[in-house]
Amino acid sequence: MIKSMTGYGVAGFENEHLAIQVEVRTLNSKMLDLSIRSPRQFADKESEIRNRAQAILDRGKVSISIDFLVKGNQSLPVQLNEDLFKTYYATFERLAATVGEKGADLFKLALQAPQVMVSTAMDREDSEDWAQVKLVLEEALIRCESFRVDEGASLFVKLKENIDLIRQGWQAIKAEEPIRKEKIQSRIRGHFSQWMDEHAFDANRFEQELIYYFEKIDINEELVRLDTHLDYFMKCMDTEVSQGKKLGFISQEIGREINTIGSKANDAGIQKLVIQMKDELEKIKEQSLNVL
Repeated sequence: MIKSMTGYGVAGFENEHLAIQVEVRTLNSKMLDLSIRSPRQFADKESEIRNRAQAILDRGKVSISIDFLVKGNQSLPVQLNEDLFKTYYATFERLAATVGEKGADLFKLALQAPQVMVSTAMDREDSEDWAQVKLVLEEALIRCESFRVDEGASLFVKLKENIDLIRQGWQAIKAEEPIRKEKIQSRIRGHFSQWMDEHAFDANRFEQELIYYFEKIDINEELVRLDTHLDYFMKCMDTEVSQGKKLGFISQEIGREINTIGSKANDAGIQKLVIQMKDELEKIKEQSLNVL
């Protein structure tokens, strides 16, 4: 069964110490196009995250967001160096007095001075934290993959409907083909019957020319190949292996046969069926872009 490249999965974990949430979104792409947003302490885990995404999702435009929160820490994320602040403030105040400035922004300047505020956020590298994040990540990836399977089932139904409509057109053209040939033969007989009676001609040469002409407008080979391509398209959709690129190639071959039938048929009824088939084929090509 085919799978869609559009997917979404979210998973979370929370206890008295940690709160973790991982969100995975996917769209269609020819290759694995991965973007990761995670806390700084897990920056060195990007290759591991990529490998798991590659193993589970295969390809697509994948966006992974990891939120990680340590609970129970009520202290400020920065440390204030009060002595250094006072030194900066006194210095700025003295300099302002020398030039006659009131120094209304001295507090802000001293607070923003170098080393007055130092970040105390700790880069957690606890292996237990990462182990828990990995479990949540794995669950989110699996849920995203499950979403893609469900979307693939919907895609399968739509593509099958399109293929069935093309096959209906194929059946109508196949039924119309003997009638089309008979019409052409009758038209040729009518045009040349009087001329044949009044002029001498080489009957064998004329017969050869007719055979050549009918070979040029014959569409039986195209109908056989089109039938084969339609069967192969359905067969590929039923396999478990990723077939998105192959479906795109088969749809191109289907289009080539439909176009050839339209150009060779030279029949208004068949041309109408060809237009309907091409319309369904465009829908197939558009949907196939989202098949994994």
